[in-house]
Amino acid sequence: MSEFERSRAMPALPEVVYDQACDLRRLEAWLPRDLHVRQEDPPAVTVHEDRTGEDAAAMVRLQKDRLRMEWGTRETGRYAGWLEVTGTGSGASTVTVHLSFFDESHAPSDGSVEDALEKSLDRLAEQVRLRADAPEGPG
Repeated sequence: MSEFERSRAMPALPEVVYDQACDLRRLEAWLPRDLHVRQEDPPAVTVHEDRTGEDAAAMVRLQKDRLRMEWGTRETGRYAGWLEVTGTGSGASTVTVHLSFFDESHAPSDGSVEDALEKSLDRLAEQVRLRADAPEGPG
């Protein structure tokens, strides 16, 4: 089994960060560029990976009361992960993403997971910043 975890400070309230990160319609704005999520009958989703050209039956479970999202493959049990947002005070928060690969043959090469996590968290921070900077829409 291979496990990876990264955290990133975000200059926004935890609820704002969670809403941005866990909006299933906007996951591709911050996920690794080679992953594409298609909603089905929640919690069911399909994840397409460009690197392999494969679709994987997966699930996503949102726990808004805990500011947590969990995901994983449904049928094979090869992969799981979670994202959690915690408040750090003064309107800021920290996002932590944890990935577990239970099947070593499915685990990406050394270094690529860390790189993908860093880039994904950078994109999420940018999405949060854009949302925080956006003027309020019509009420």
